[in-house]
Amino acid sequence: MSSVESEVGPAARIRLPRGAPALLVGWAAAVIAGFSWLAGYAQSAGDGGAPPPVWPAESRLSRSADRHTLILFLHPHCPCSRATLEELNRILARGTNHAETYVLFVRPDRSPPLWERTDLWSAAADLPAARVSVDVGGLEARRFGVVTSGTTLLFDRRGILVFEGGITRARGHAGDNDGARTILTCLLTGCSDPHRAPVYGCPLLDRTAS
Repeated sequence: MSSVESEVGPAARIRLPRGAPALLVGWAAAVIAGFSWLAGYAQSAGDGGAPPPVWPAESRLSRSADRHTLILFLHPHCPCSRATLEELNRILARGTNHAETYVLFVRPDRSPPLWERTDLWSAAADLPAARVSVDVGGLEARRFGVVTSGTTLLFDRRGILVFEGGITRARGHAGDNDGARTILTCLLTGCSDPHRAPVYGCPLLDRTAS
């Protein structure tokens, strides 16, 4: 061994502080646990509510008599609902002429002016042929038995509920999912039996959704 090797060799050895391996194991376990929690949270569905089987007579919305009527309820500050609007945009790109579409942003009582005018509102306003409005105090949400942001209801021309639930595959994740596919099928070819899909979103009347 050369003199250079004998001098450099010992100095090049890395010595971990006592207890460092245990710290590294603990850190790795914490990272794994964090990812597991996020995965579980993304797949945790919200409360599906109790939508009525037929269009509620007390609703102030106008139901179409010659095509389907689609209603999407949103919390304007729910980050999960961005993916819902992306999916609705895809649905309307193919089925706009088959449904009268409403997007209702629920605003709790005593909220400040324009509280609902978020980026979600702007995105909804850009949707083709969708009527965007405010549901003050969640009156319409209550009439339709809806409690979770992202809940989508589809009524046929007779006023019968044919779909209820969400149109994303997880919280904040757009992409192929049963809810969006079912609505498109109902719009394009019709459906007779009621369908349901899990909804992923924030409680509609939570003023601090995040």
